[in-house]
Amino acid sequence: MGVSGSGKSTIGRALAEALDLPFIDGDDHHPEANVVKMSTGRALDDSDRAGWLKILNKIAMEYSKTGAVIACSALKETYRKILSENLEEECRWVILIGTYELILERMKKRSSHFMPSALLQSQFDTLEMPDYGIHIDISQAPSLLIKTLVNQLRSQ
Repeated sequence: MGVSGSGKSTIGRALAEALDLPFIDGDDHHPEANVVKMSTGRALDDSDRAGWLKILNKIAMEYSKTGAVIACSALKETYRKILSENLEEECRWVILIGTYELILERMKKRSSHFMPSALLQSQFDTLEMPDYGIHIDISQAPSLLIKTLVNQLRSQ
């Protein structure tokens, strides 16, 4: 989990590969109305996210026995509760943390994403940082992040 541009897809894919698990990008499951809204520079609200979070929870339930890596912003505690409903024992949270400046710079360099960098501040404003989970500083090299994550997840 983390704000847009924090590396959820990049780190998630690499982690899934390292753990030999499927990777599911939450962005691929947004309803078209959400994509249009974000593409036009408007932030999603809780009602926009509700159905999407339930879809991701259903997908997570389908993988509850075998495991999967699912990338999702999960910015608020209420969102994480929906995502992990009936999965509390199976769910492991990885929180990608970076400064606004670092993430904004990364977002400006990407060209194939519907989320404009103008909405980054709204993501930081919405973020409720959990005190649980594995907190990872995204300023580190991705290979080091993956090594750290694999070690921490296997030791849990």
